[in-house]
Amino acid sequence: MFLDLRHLRALLAIHEQGNLSQAASTLHVTQSALSHQLRALENHFDTPLFFRRSRPLRWTPAGQQLLELARHIVPEVERAESALRSTGDGQQGRLHMAVECHSCFEWLMPTLDRYRPEWPQVELDLSMGFSFHPLPALYRGDVDLVITSDPEADLGGLTYVPLFRYEMLLAVARASPLATRDWITPADLADQTLITYPVCPERLDIFSRFLGPAGVEPAQRRTAELTVMLVQLVANNRGVAALPNWALREYQDQASIHGLALGESGLWSTLYAAVRNEDRGKAYVDAFIRLARDRTAETLPGVLPAR
Repeated sequence: MFLDLRHLRALLAIHEQGNLSQAASTLHVTQSALSHQLRALENHFDTPLFFRRSRPLRWTPAGQQLLELARHIVPEVERAESALRSTGDGQQGRLHMAVECHSCFEWLMPTLDRYRPEWPQVELDLSMGFSFHPLPALYRGDVDLVITSDPEADLGGLTYVPLFRYEMLLAVARASPLATRDWITPADLADQTLITYPVCPERLDIFSRFLGPAGVEPAQRRTAELTVMLVQLVANNRGVAALPNWALREYQDQASIHGLALGESGLWSTLYAAVRNEDRGKAYVDAFIRLARDRTAETLPGVLPAR
C-alpha cells in the first residue's frame, strides 16, 4: 500500500495553511521534501492533486477525495494515539470490579462516588461476585479488580493488595442465651440456624476458619441476600449470623442484636483488592486502592490497617 499517514497529514497541513511553504514549516520538513511527497503521490496515482496555477491553491477532484479521507482518518488516529498514551501512563483505562463481600457496598459506593470525578477517563463497572468465581474471571481479564477476603494462592498472575483488617463477629438476638457469653466456641453453633449470604460455605470464613477446623456443622443453614434482612432475621431470633464488625455495629443500636467474638482471640480477616500483576503499577488502579484505604480508615469502626 503506497498511501500512508504522513501523506494524509501533509494534505491536511496544506489545506489548513493554504500553501506549501507554511505547510512545510508546520510539518517540520523542507518545502522541497514536501513537494517531493506530493509528486510521488501524483505519480503513483497518475493524477494531479492541485491546480497549480490557481491562487489561492485549488484542489482537483482527486486531491479533494484524498483531503476528505485525511479529514476523517487523521483525527481518529490522533485520538487513538492520545488514548494509548493515557493508557500507557495510567491516566485512562478500564476498572471493572467484582465484589465477594455483600457488606462492602456500605463503604465501596461512597468510595466510587469520590473516585469518579478524579478519574473521569477510567471506565468503571461493578458486579456482584456471588453468581460466578471472580478470581478466575480476573485472571482471564473479564474483570480488573476483585474485593475479596479469600486469596487463591494457586492462581498465578495475581497480586493481593491488603486494604484493612477486620473482626468477624457472631450476631445473636439479645434475648438469645448465647448473648450472655463473652465469646463463642464452634460447639455453641451445633444446635443453631446459621444465616449467611448466598455464597458457597467454603468461601465463608465462619465455615472455612471456624467451624470446619473443629469438625462442627450448624443444625441448619439459611440464606439472605441483603444485610438488613439478615439482621432482622437474627433480631427476631430466627438464627445467628457472622458479620464484619463494622457492618454489625451499624445495626446494633437499631435492632435487638448483640455481637460476640468467634473464639477467645476473635476471628480476624483481611480484605484485599486483587489485581493482575501487570496492572498493579497503573496510576488509576493505585489511586483506587489508596482511596479505598483512606475511606475505610475514616468511616469504618473497628477496622485496623492491613499488615
